[in-house]
Amino acid sequence: MGSEEFQPVQGMSDIASPDIAVWQLLEQQARGVFARYGFSEVRTPLVERKSVFEHSLGDTTDVVQKEMYQFEDAGGRALVLRPEGTAGMMRHLAGMGQDAANARVYYIGPMFRRERPQAGRKRQFHQCGAEAIGETNAHADAEMIALQAHLLKEWGLQQSVIKINTRGAAADRAAVQRGMQEKLSAHRERLCDDCRRRLEVNVLRVLDCKNPGCREIVRTLPPMTAFMSDEARTYLEEVLRVIRRLELSVDVDPNLVRGLDYYQHTVWEISHPGLGAQDAVGAGGRYEISMGNRTLRGVGFAMGLERILMALASEKKTPEPAPLHGIWLVSLDHALLDIHLQLAQMLRMRGLDCGLDLNGRSVKAQMRAAGKSGARWVILHGAAEDEKGVFQLKDMLDGTQREVTMVELLEQLQR
Repeated sequence: MGSEEFQPVQGMSDIASPDIAVWQLLEQQARGVFARYGFSEVRTPLVERKSVFEHSLGDTTDVVQKEMYQFEDAGGRALVLRPEGTAGMMRHLAGMGQDAANARVYYIGPMFRRERPQAGRKRQFHQCGAEAIGETNAHADAEMIALQAHLLKEWGLQQSVIKINTRGAAADRAAVQRGMQEKLSAHRERLCDDCRRRLEVNVLRVLDCKNPGCREIVRTLPPMTAFMSDEARTYLEEVLRVIRRLELSVDVDPNLVRGLDYYQHTVWEISHPGLGAQDAVGAGGRYEISMGNRTLRGVGFAMGLERILMALASEKKTPEPAPLHGIWLVSLDHALLDIHLQLAQMLRMRGLDCGLDLNGRSVKAQMRAAGKSGARWVILHGAAEDEKGVFQLKDMLDGTQREVTMVELLEQLQR
């Protein structure tokens, strides 16, 4: 069997020790911040009906047209691996009826897109996101941006930049589309192939194109707000006023557009200079999504954890896993394994992490396992210790070792 047989599918990664400790720390910190804002976790399925995303994201978006992993079940239903977190969450909340009013929920988990793998963009990637259900409200938008900024600070990021804009009200959409199409049509021949297609089916995606030629054209265009109502512009100013009251720093970017059809009014993106051309670590916005006979309005955001880790690394602030903790029990005499397993179980039942080797390996191999486990304490016990009724307790932080009784052992370990 070739070595490639042991590799994950291209664009996907195994996350194992020691890296998994950093992932767990990020998730633990995120859950702590969400709890402070009154958000509760929801875990939606990895597999959803394709229609969940067609109806919410829009059937002209790149995600729906090109990036979803699709298949059929035995009954012929079109299913997909979830490409993002919001639509599945809305399906869940729509099914709750009135119980979903004013819901505040978050999610952490894997998403899947059939993209070309590159730095910070995998086919299986992980997102952390939040959704707050409620009617259009500038204070709610500002609070969600503050929550996201708080989370970035908790993780240790200092150099991220928040860019904000507006998609306008639903009633503005047709006027914005017409206005942008008219301005861009004069540059049709200079647009890339994708943007010529977008010009007809989803013109605002041209503003989000990374092609240098298209970006140069976009810089010459009037802002989207030029085609919007006074109401939409006033709403954005109110959001900015509240954000300033919260002492948050944001940059207004008139060409910022989120590519999904469900966004209305406030949209934002958070970039980081350490990520190169693909510099977004997260984004969010206010939305209106229809699911069946229900319409949900709210505001939310999502962040890619792979990109957060890359940004932290660029700032040389990759989170350190927890310091040494837990216990490893080293058997100096395998004949005493029954006693050692009994001791390990007693310690575990007292709430302590305790590992030991059950395969009769050498003391040297057991000590290597203790070091690899990150144990703070190592208990060494053999026939001589058993006869005296004592244990050797080694502190892995300073290397000191002393002989202790059972009472002294428990006192030390349970401090």
